[in-house]
Amino acid sequence: MADNPAPRARRLMDINTFEENFCDVRANKTYLCYKVEVREGDAWTPVLEHWDYLRNQGADTPWLPRRHAELCFLDLFPSWPLDQEKQYRLTWYISWSPCPDCVPELVEFLKKNSHVKLYIFAARVYTYFLGYERGLCDLRDAGAQLAIMTHNELQHCWDTFVDSQGQPFEPWPNMEEQIQEQSQQLQTILRNPEN
Repeated sequence: MADNPAPRARRLMDINTFEENFCDVRANKTYLCYKVEVREGDAWTPVLEHWDYLRNQGADTPWLPRRHAELCFLDLFPSWPLDQEKQYRLTWYISWSPCPDCVPELVEFLKKNSHVKLYIFAARVYTYFLGYERGLCDLRDAGAQLAIMTHNELQHCWDTFVDSQGQPFEPWPNMEEQIQEQSQQLQTILRNPEN
């Protein structure tokens, strides 16, 4: 019987990067942590080789073309040999919700990949481009599940994607208030029939 190869060690985000991008409301980069799970009977099984993180390109990496984190993910996805006969759950933990410029490509991705369900947990709502409300509603209408990261998702990211070196996740001052404010903002957007 052949031995299964050991899974490759996943790279982990350093503590400062996580805190600056998922906890600091002034972050100007977008980090996207992702995990893929496959449906096996009634259970979801991790596809560990597809658990990682990435970030937007170009702002401080001039050797790379400018590209938002969501689109960097879409560039990566076709290289994965996922069985189109199976159902997959793709979960994103992202420092900013998708902007309206990225939404059309995400909607197209969901249309072409009906075997994939997308769950997006954002640390905050991206409000800097006009049309962000409509974009979030278009994503919802395409089947994406959208929510603001709570303490549970932040803890999960800390435990899964951060090289915490044994340090526990520490909520920052006013974390719960910020989460409530962002959650209310997102729910208002998604409930508004004008969007």
